[in-house]
Amino acid sequence: MQVILLAKVVNLGGLGDVVKVREGYARNYLIPQGKAKRATPASLAEFESRRAELEKAQADAFGAAQGRGTAIDGAIAQVTRKAGADGRLFGSVTTYDIAEALQGLGHQVERSSIRLPQGPLKAVGDYQIAVALHSDVVVHVTISVLGEQTA
Repeated sequence: MQVILLAKVVNLGGLGDVVKVREGYARNYLIPQGKAKRATPASLAEFESRRAELEKAQADAFGAAQGRGTAIDGAIAQVTRKAGADGRLFGSVTTYDIAEALQGLGHQVERSSIRLPQGPLKAVGDYQIAVALHSDVVVHVTISVLGEQTA
């Protein structure tokens, strides 16, 4: 299916690009999220009439993400979990726990923007975590996982 992108989509294209994607991806994700429209002659004409408005909205979102990024970049959050003597956690630290820890520091971050490529954190230590606030704004925070010794 051919769609016209109404916003920048990572690994797909930028604003105004006409790209070919799978039917399910377009129908279930891109179109409902407002990131794309079917590429018909009528929708292309409508897009061209709204291009300046969409570019301004995208620039505003990018500026807001950069502002939030400078505030969050380099933050250090602590998460305490029960751990064994060898430093392994009973359970794990997930994106939910990291979002809560950052919210405790006064930074509002969505769980979906936290990147954990190796999966949940399962050991005591300091971890560099990437937070994608925008497709072009990725900041790094340090999560310090502390262990509570069990008796």
